[in-house]
Amino acid sequence: MKESSALKLIYIISGVVFTLVVILFSLPKADTIPSFVQFLPPLNAVLNGSTFLLLLIARYFISKKNIPLHKTLNISAFALSTIFLLSYVAFHAFGVETKFPADNPIRPLYFFILITHILCAAIVLPLVLISLYHGLAGQITKHKKITKWSFPIWLYVTATGVIVYLLIAPYYKF
Repeated sequence: MKESSALKLIYIISGVVFTLVVILFSLPKADTIPSFVQFLPPLNAVLNGSTFLLLLIARYFISKKNIPLHKTLNISAFALSTIFLLSYVAFHAFGVETKFPADNPIRPLYFFILITHILCAAIVLPLVLISLYHGLAGQITKHKKITKWSFPIWLYVTATGVIVYLLIAPYYKF
């Protein structure tokens, strides 16, 4: 695929995903929440934590010039992030709302982590897709240039996803 076509597709996919996630939060709450929904937040935390570890391991192996393993680990990290996104959408499609208690002294910290997580998550998808495209296309210079940004942001999003879950989990009510 031509680079210009690939980039257009990446921006379209990223825009559609972002729009769907925004719309998701305006949907009415479901009358009944299926029992499987309660398992999605811990699953999401495991997926985020696993992605975080895969990214670190992939970084280690590229430093050792093991390109095949680096590629496999990054594709695996992307696959886990894709499963996460599907699970995240499924969870929020039911309109489950959980509020962090106003009287909790770490509430400002929670909101700082949550807000930075959301902002970084909103921008990381096109960066990751562009990184993957250049890497898989063998455009190593371009791949390195974009991964200077995509890697730390993706790492932050996966780590803070786990932290947000650990902080909010005690307040889930299903």
